[in-house]
Amino acid sequence: MRDSLGALTHGDKGADRVVPPTGFTARLTLFAAAAMAFLAVFALALSLAAGRLADSWGEELARASTVRISAPAGQQAQQTEAALRLLAQTPGVASARALSEDEQQALLEPWFGPDLPLADLPVPQLIEVIEDAEGYEPAGLRLRLQAEVPGAVLDDHTRWRRPLVAAAGRLRLLGAVSILLIAGAVAAMVTLAANAALAANAQVITVLRLVGATDAYIARAFVRRFTLRALGGAAVGAALGTGALLLMPASDETAGFLTGLSFVGWHWVFPLLVPVLTAAVAFAATAIAARRVLGDLS
Repeated sequence: MRDSLGALTHGDKGADRVVPPTGFTARLTLFAAAAMAFLAVFALALSLAAGRLADSWGEELARASTVRISAPAGQQAQQTEAALRLLAQTPGVASARALSEDEQQALLEPWFGPDLPLADLPVPQLIEVIEDAEGYEPAGLRLRLQAEVPGAVLDDHTRWRRPLVAAAGRLRLLGAVSILLIAGAVAAMVTLAANAALAANAQVITVLRLVGATDAYIARAFVRRFTLRALGGAAVGAALGTGALLLMPASDETAGFLTGLSFVGWHWVFPLLVPVLTAAVAFAATAIAARRVLGDLS
């Protein structure tokens, strides 16, 4: 393995002639490496974008809570004022405000349409609560609301945060599994190509052995050629994948999942690592395949 690694940097023109420079094995290796690198870039971007979106939603929901006032029409305004006074005196609450009718209309519009007669319906009054850095104690605030504002219900968004946090973890895990599957596919393709090339050159290998060539010398030629092919193909695939990501719409504060499909900050290093990791997989796969096939041909 060490000899094969050294051959990557130094090379050997005589040994390189052992491996055919063209043919279906070369095209298979180049295409497989390029396609898998392209998919790897997208898998990484998809996983990271989904994680960022879920983290963003989770952070926003963690800092915001909602108090819902359900009371008869004649008492709703009074209970809303009482709830606002209580919240203003609650440690850990940075601000609290009652949503306007237009804001509540906007919240219900996706489900009921823009023509919902909000004034004619018994819609609860919503109060938006923003926590400070320390946060408040939900259990204590619920007890105070029950005692002083009977129609108030506190929703601290715990039931919304937990699925988002779980989804972020599963999406990151899915990204890691996708990368492992892609690496396995590259290893399988390179192994098949190396086996085919070794089998096609069985007679040449026999002649080389007769004139004194060692198996290590022959294996180095295959390892070098297939590793460099994989590196070149993966570099093209990663470049195409990165270019495709750059063509995606730019994200903003209202961006959804698809418009955030890109790398951010230091994560742009990942596309540069994809060809290197692909070449490493090809190096290991070819070295193992060459050792096994050359042993069978002995």
